[in-house]
Amino acid sequence: MSTDLTTRKRGKWLAALCLVPFALFFIAFQIAPLVWVAVHSVSVDDGWGLANFSKIFSSKFYLQAIKHSLQIAFWSSVIGIFIAILGSYSLHQVDSKLRDFVMAFSNMTSNFAGVPLAFAFVILLGFNGAVTLMLKQIGWIEDFNIYSKTGLIVVYSYFQIPLGVMLLFPAFDALRQDWRESAALLGAGSWQFWRFIGLPILTPALLGTFVILLANALGAYATVYALTTGNFNVLPIRIASMVSGDISLNPDMASALAMILVSLMVVVTIAHQWLLRRSYHVAR
Repeated sequence: MSTDLTTRKRGKWLAALCLVPFALFFIAFQIAPLVWVAVHSVSVDDGWGLANFSKIFSSKFYLQAIKHSLQIAFWSSVIGIFIAILGSYSLHQVDSKLRDFVMAFSNMTSNFAGVPLAFAFVILLGFNGAVTLMLKQIGWIEDFNIYSKTGLIVVYSYFQIPLGVMLLFPAFDALRQDWRESAALLGAGSWQFWRFIGLPILTPALLGTFVILLANALGAYATVYALTTGNFNVLPIRIASMVSGDISLNPDMASALAMILVSLMVVVTIAHQWLLRRSYHVAR
């Protein structure tokens, strides 16, 4: 008995020792930068205070950046998860070879961002882009501005959809075919199956995917910068301009904006956890 106890203790200490490198990297590259940003966000010329936050929330320019970031992130995430749901469900109904090809393609396109993605969309949907000119000729659109908020939502949706498919596809494995057959034998239609069985099972995955897509869009920088050369007012652009600009260098204000971005994600995560608990109780 004492030998088994000693072995278990030794195993726990070995597991804890293996976690040390991870803990060091986590502290160095996650906790330490966050603490530095938090400290500098309340740093002002004459000491410490909330002057940076006061300036942000009293400025229409910074409020516009927050608004644009939230709007682009929200709508691109909604579009991405809606199409990802349809795509993930459809992939379970097709041949395995086609499924493997689509999943491989989704893996590739989810990482296709930044300058190459911006350049591709300029060629296709710019003012003189191939698709834009074609749609104008057939009379479907009068004008389309890829450099506007609507254009950025379209561009963001491009890399949100494959990411959503990759995250949601495994979740549909939890829906067993015999459940649908049992529900049909009991007289349940498709709507009742999805209302009482399908959606409660998929809800945690749907909410988790939506939060990841939202975080992915809120923090996106390279694509919007390459597409608009930093002229569109969103939070990542404003933060970058204050830590890399030669004229408006202000790391303390950039830290305050970064903390607002972090706070937005904290609020979204808390809401996500609350909705998960609520959906769990409803399912029970």
